[in-house]
Amino acid sequence: MLSQAQAQTLAQGQAHVLAQGQAQALALAQDQAQPPILGQAQAQALTQGQAQALAQGQVQARTQAQTQHQGSTRLSAKLEQRLSIWHARMTAADPAADLATGERLGARLIVPGSPEWPTQLDQLGAARPLGLWLHGSADLRFSCLRSVAIVGARSATPYGLHVAAEFALGLGEDGWTVVSGGAYGVDGAAHRGALASDTPTVVVLACGVDVAYPRGHHQLFAAAREQGVIVSECPPGVNPTRARFLIRNRLIAALSRGTVVVEAALRSGALNTAAHALTLNRHLAAVPGPVTSMMSAGCHRLLRERKATCVTTPEEVIELVGTIGGDLAPCARGPAVPRDALNEVTRKVLDAVPSRGGAGPASIALSAGVSLDATLSALGGLAAAGYVERVEKGWRLRRPASASYRKSDAPLPDPVDSSGADAFIEPPETEALVGPSDR
Repeated sequence: MLSQAQAQTLAQGQAHVLAQGQAQALALAQDQAQPPILGQAQAQALTQGQAQALAQGQVQARTQAQTQHQGSTRLSAKLEQRLSIWHARMTAADPAADLATGERLGARLIVPGSPEWPTQLDQLGAARPLGLWLHGSADLRFSCLRSVAIVGARSATPYGLHVAAEFALGLGEDGWTVVSGGAYGVDGAAHRGALASDTPTVVVLACGVDVAYPRGHHQLFAAAREQGVIVSECPPGVNPTRARFLIRNRLIAALSRGTVVVEAALRSGALNTAAHALTLNRHLAAVPGPVTSMMSAGCHRLLRERKATCVTTPEEVIELVGTIGGDLAPCARGPAVPRDALNEVTRKVLDAVPSRGGAGPASIALSAGVSLDATLSALGGLAAAGYVERVEKGWRLRRPASASYRKSDAPLPDPVDSSGADAFIEPPETEALVGPSDR
């Protein structure tokens, strides 16, 4: 049977169809240009059209009512199923026993409004946890004021493990807390790097704070309790499930200022954490890896879609999540070589000296485009510095001694001496340049 609201909807549809039919009838009756016989045919057609339209309206209204009824029935069934599950959990829950167990273990429960509650979790809205269990010596709120999440694959490559530990160590030495999930692979390497820097680390688990999962990280969790803090939504004694791992990822992203994905395949839980970071408008960074590595395919997709910022050093991560203008990363420069200290004229002369055979000063001056006096002065300084040597045909580049026959590792003579100081001093400008007749 139809409900009262569905009956009203059906009646409104029928009235609308009938009104349309009456309007069409009035419009046809006003047309006086047609013969009377044609008007009767139109009236008969109009009557048939009204009947068909009315029938179609009734069928549509009935179909819509049946669909709404089926949808409400399915929704009610799902709601009843979930309510029964929640009721069973509430029946089995024993908050007093959980508090007693936590107190016995040394754990503590915080809720929104507690002094240790991180206020950045409020950005989760309806997904904000009702409370958090903590086990450790560090203050969670204070530790997360300057924090970075480092996540990645469990089956990480040696490259990923090295990068995760190096990033965590660098961040810790600069006073930043590392947040991760305590799993094998990148998570474990990040926690170890943070502990090596003598800074707190935050371990967010998908089980109770007293459950060591994975079991191989029992000692790591013990060190994290002494130097940092272990966090979980679950009360003590709760074992992890696949769904809880995905649920806890939102906490990793919400507790930190930004998230760094070190290694991640195309189907990786680290990408789920990255999605939460983007939803919260937090900084997201990714570390590039070998293009042949499937463990870096997820990072490369984040970079290609411009969802993440490319980072290669801890300093670049700090610049991304730190204070604007106050935590800038140093500008990367290539290694300094002795040739960088030469002035412009001397570099031109050095570039004009042949590596084989030899060339006279006039020929070198012509190739370099400088005066003969400046060329002679530069050649003397370059010879004293060990860049060039004199041969029968003139001047050529000095060949480096073979490592097999080098008697000592003594460096070349200091370019800045009494005989070669001119190579590092800008020579006076001269107008006369060497011509072909000077050879």
